[in-house]
Amino acid sequence: MNKIGFSGTLDPITNGHMWVINEARSLADEVVVFLSENPAKKPKFSAEERKSIISLSCTEQGWDNVSVVIVRGDYTARAAKKQGVECLIRGIRTTADFDYENLIQQTNVDVLQGAKTVFVMPPRDLGSVSSSFVKALEGPIGWNWIMKKFVPGPAYHAWVLSWLRREWETLWDYEHRDATAIAHADDWFARLTGPDCYGGSARYYHNLDHLVHGLCEIRVWAGNMRPEPADVDIIKQAFWFHDAEYGHTGDPAAPTNEEASAQMWLGSHLGQEMDDAAELIRATDHFQEAAITHRLKDVLLSVDLAILGQDDEVYQNYARAIRQEYSHMADDVYREQRGAALAHLCRKAQQGLLFGNAYFAEQYNERAIDNMQREMARLAAA
Repeated sequence: MNKIGFSGTLDPITNGHMWVINEARSLADEVVVFLSENPAKKPKFSAEERKSIISLSCTEQGWDNVSVVIVRGDYTARAAKKQGVECLIRGIRTTADFDYENLIQQTNVDVLQGAKTVFVMPPRDLGSVSSSFVKALEGPIGWNWIMKKFVPGPAYHAWVLSWLRREWETLWDYEHRDATAIAHADDWFARLTGPDCYGGSARYYHNLDHLVHGLCEIRVWAGNMRPEPADVDIIKQAFWFHDAEYGHTGDPAAPTNEEASAQMWLGSHLGQEMDDAAELIRATDHFQEAAITHRLKDVLLSVDLAILGQDDEVYQNYARAIRQEYSHMADDVYREQRGAALAHLCRKAQQGLLFGNAYFAEQYNERAIDNMQREMARLAAA
């Protein structure tokens, strides 16, 4: 077969869609993805954005025989024949899917004189994966780690950036800002999420995922504890910037990452009262923490340490990511220093001092002890 087509809204494209596209590649020399532009569905991403995400996802897999066509104002089956595509491929997950898709393919052929359809059944682990399923994951703490399992990398990156963008616009009240202030905030969003900060390729843990997790923790804490909205904003401001600078210069004369991040925040001129958040950023440096007294310090530090109390899979991914960030260290040096740091944190947790905020202590303290003890055992056995 020369060409085969695959169609859908693909908002976002999932690993299930990618499986169908790969099946199509085994049946034809060329695969054309027909991307439906249907405003009635109110997609998260524009048609052009979805086209880019699909193309990047296929490129990531090394698939050079997949193209993407946006269908506007036409039936997909009819648009396919115009592109020289005589056959479409569709994934069938359930009997309900089959009944629906069979009706569509009969309409395509009998009414529209369009392309015929081939049906394929995805493997069991992808049987429940759909765009609607993926969208429904967003919200609770850890949603991003779960979503990552079901979508290709470019789709995940685009989704996380979109989520962070909404958080950023809410924090800086875009609805009530003038164009100059919005443009200034936009520049800082691009900088913080870009390659020199949380979006950097060497950021294996202190990255966009870390931002999403922390901001979710803050939101859930605020929903349960009902603090003053202004205090929530200060904590969010500090969290956005607390790891903005994260490098391993080795120069004792250079400012610490935390101090450099605090200075970046102060230089951003995003807010009116800047010192509160700057002090919180400095408090994430364990060498300075004890000397800093701030009413919100325990909350921010607890948010930053909440990763220690996550379930085993998330914690192990975190531990591997930390090792990657310190790949410049020899194994024996890393085991010694990481083990000492974990032992210190574990003792604090056993004394009830790791999470200074009672809400986070109740949520995560016991699990954090278990996680750290298991990691220390693995380091000792290596």
